[in-house]
Amino acid sequence: MSHATYKSHAYTETPASPESDIESALEGNDMGSTDDGKEGLEHHAQEKSLPADGDRPTVTRVVTAQDWAGPDDPDNPLNWSLLKKFCHFCPVAFIGFAVTAASSLITPAIQDLQNYFNISRTAAILPLTLYVMGLGFGPTIAAPVSEKYGRSVVYKVTLPVCILFLVGSGLSKSFASLCVTRFLAGTAGGPVLAVGAGTNADLFLPIDRAFSSALFIMMPFLGPGLGPMIGGFAAQYRGWQWTVWCMIIICGVATLTCLPMHETYKKAILQRRAKKLGLSPPPGPNVLSVEYLKTLLMMTIGRPVTMIFTESIVFLFGVYNSFAFAVLFSFFAAFPYTFTTVYNFNTWQNGLVFGSVGVGVVAGVAVGIACDRFIYRKKHKKAVAQGRAMLPPEERLYSGMIGAFALLIGLFWFAWTARSDVHWIVPILSGIPFALGNMALFLASALYLLDVYGPMNGASAMAANGLMRYTTGACFPLFAVQMYERLGIDWATSLLGFVCVAMLPIPFVFYFYGPQIRKRSRYHAA
Repeated sequence: MSHATYKSHAYTETPASPESDIESALEGNDMGSTDDGKEGLEHHAQEKSLPADGDRPTVTRVVTAQDWAGPDDPDNPLNWSLLKKFCHFCPVAFIGFAVTAASSLITPAIQDLQNYFNISRTAAILPLTLYVMGLGFGPTIAAPVSEKYGRSVVYKVTLPVCILFLVGSGLSKSFASLCVTRFLAGTAGGPVLAVGAGTNADLFLPIDRAFSSALFIMMPFLGPGLGPMIGGFAAQYRGWQWTVWCMIIICGVATLTCLPMHETYKKAILQRRAKKLGLSPPPGPNVLSVEYLKTLLMMTIGRPVTMIFTESIVFLFGVYNSFAFAVLFSFFAAFPYTFTTVYNFNTWQNGLVFGSVGVGVVAGVAVGIACDRFIYRKKHKKAVAQGRAMLPPEERLYSGMIGAFALLIGLFWFAWTARSDVHWIVPILSGIPFALGNMALFLASALYLLDVYGPMNGASAMAANGLMRYTTGACFPLFAVQMYERLGIDWATSLLGFVCVAMLPIPFVFYFYGPQIRKRSRYHAA
């Protein structure tokens, strides 16, 4: 008979730096533990000869609240069943869709907003702009909340707060209150996007993370694309307030899906275990301390801004991604203008136009997965067989190179087919290659930045990319219609296409010259 003795034991561990705490709160690389969860396990086995009755050696397992109690710890989300993992991750992906769909769902009601509040067309676009700006504040809020209370609290608290501000926007009697509540709704919704990547890392090992990562990245692009389809019907038949009620319904369903979720953040799980067993909790920072707040601002704002101006990789991919993202958001104003002017579409028909964008986003993810499976993994296996530990980061750029051409094709396709003598389906279909290119380019950029800069600086590089994307995405819709009115649909869209022509070499330059460029970086991972 085997005997196993389990002892509770707590020991003192050197606290992690505030930087690693913030990074783990957002990205999921926590406390320096390995992916297989083997750290923190202490086995004490006494070797002795087996007695005649077949008794086995006594095994003493020391269970602590400092780390997982072995690679098979049932509390470790990596050890959950596949069904349980997806029951926790699918709500996170849907939340990403809901929060971002709320940004564009109001855009079909621009004309109704003008009439209701007696404002200009540019002013009527401000609710979209301010919501997108609010989303950009997500990491700053998410890190301390996630570090202190865990990830599930971020979903279960900030999303209902977002809904409350959306209710306020739907009940607004003045345009100023509508703008303020939309900004606050975006600010409350932003944290759920920021911690989603961490939940993904909590649940899946890197080798099993391809599908979940693609799903999580796809949803925040799919949300803005499909939002106008829903909002178009609401605005056409019920008025602008019903676009807000639709947002609330979608976000409300998303909130219900996350209520049964258990905590996945390692440090929060261990803290609760320590409290339950009466042990010393794992070391953690004081999220209200001046040092932590300074580090938080440095990692979410200071270092990203510094990297934008000192790292050519961050700057150039940030410019490319932000421009593509901004063009997508400018189409929320430009598409209705184009199809109303040229094809006499009504409000709900203008919303349906964005269905092609949704198809393109899904196709872009498919391109990214195909490049990973059929190119990157094959090269990785070959490299391992040759004794190399890993491939250079530049091997992540294949989907970006495909996306650069697709983005270009989509813009020029739309520019020169949106004419009264061409059937309306032709310019609508241009949204497929445009969105495909946008999605594939972002996937390649994100993977490349994380491979180049590693977990810590990679989080700051992605924060810089997000800062640039949300800033430009918020601003472009404000002048899109004026540009289309003055230059015409063909030349206004062609101008955007020519800018993409100038940016097209970026992924190719880094693919061929990336190693030399990385050598001059002060932040790149060794």
